[in-house]
Amino acid sequence: MTSVAPKSELIIRAVQYRDLEAAQALLSQADDLPCTSTLLSLPGHLQSLRHSPAQHLNLLSLRSPIRNYVAIAPSEVIGVIQVAAGNQARTTWKIQALAVHPKHSFVEIGTALLRHCLQSVYEAHTWLVELDVNRNDLIGVYRSNGFQPIAHATHWSLVSAQLASLSSQPSNLSPLLTISNADAALLYQLDTVAMPPFVRQVLDRRVQDFTRDIASRLWSTVSQSFSTHKILDGYVFEPQRKVAIGCFELCLCKDSTVPHIGQMTVHPAYTWLYPQLLSHMAELTQSVSAASLLLTSADYQSEREDYLSEIGAERVGHSLVMSRSVWHKLRETRKNALETLPLAEVWQGLQPKQTPVPGRMKGNGNWL
Repeated sequence: MTSVAPKSELIIRAVQYRDLEAAQALLSQADDLPCTSTLLSLPGHLQSLRHSPAQHLNLLSLRSPIRNYVAIAPSEVIGVIQVAAGNQARTTWKIQALAVHPKHSFVEIGTALLRHCLQSVYEAHTWLVELDVNRNDLIGVYRSNGFQPIAHATHWSLVSAQLASLSSQPSNLSPLLTISNADAALLYQLDTVAMPPFVRQVLDRRVQDFTRDIASRLWSTVSQSFSTHKILDGYVFEPQRKVAIGCFELCLCKDSTVPHIGQMTVHPAYTWLYPQLLSHMAELTQSVSAASLLLTSADYQSEREDYLSEIGAERVGHSLVMSRSVWHKLRETRKNALETLPLAEVWQGLQPKQTPVPGRMKGNGNWL
């Protein structure tokens, strides 16, 4: 049986150190997605998908770009929501997890947490969320708060035997270049042309989203030396048109304890690149460990879905991407003191202090 907390007793605020243990316990039970999805992830941030929402909530959460809010009634944490910016301009935000204590109403507490984020994050123009298609309760809560579907995603898995077969096929990806900040404009153009206009408008990615600062690159290199993960990426350059026609990014597991995660983008006019690009990705996975590979495709990428079905990839999950636009009302500036005066008082202030005395006027050299 679920209980509903009175609105007068419900307090929603940013997470504090004393809330970490209870919030982590709630986030560890959140299962919004059936498996790892790369559809909404930014380029160069594939490694962050290895961490669950509960792992993102740590002692450094107050200084993290990820924001966490908790619902408290009266002194117990009964709900938590985790949100993060979806681009560097911070105009698009993602809801990464939403969890409510089983003893309380998910609809009531979840709606209160959602509305708090929609009202308090002033930078956000658009909100995104990706949900498992089988979670009707979650989808219903988001629909009741104005979210509408924009895309469907399918999650695929290629086992080690399939990857070995793909890696044996010849691939001619020349020139295949390593991604750097100098290639941000090329990758931005490729990402723009590879998605429908409406999805492009919602994601609102720009050239700076495809660049990484020196500190982030250095930290990624150092962390890979001490972790079980390895990041590899590259893009295919078309020298005649001077454009990027395909790119990929892999987060490889060195000890085969978890599957590899892959992300790729192909120009719609070069769909013949799918077999060669996936063959090269399979070759890279086999050189590290014999784990399976997880990929994601959207419903507007029909050629990718057809090819993955053709090579026997297994569908391991389906998800629904929903969005909502938010327009924050700006506070009105204080009016000028003269504008607040009634018209009668304005006219009264313009009246002369005494009755004017008529006098003679001079015109054309004569006194009138």
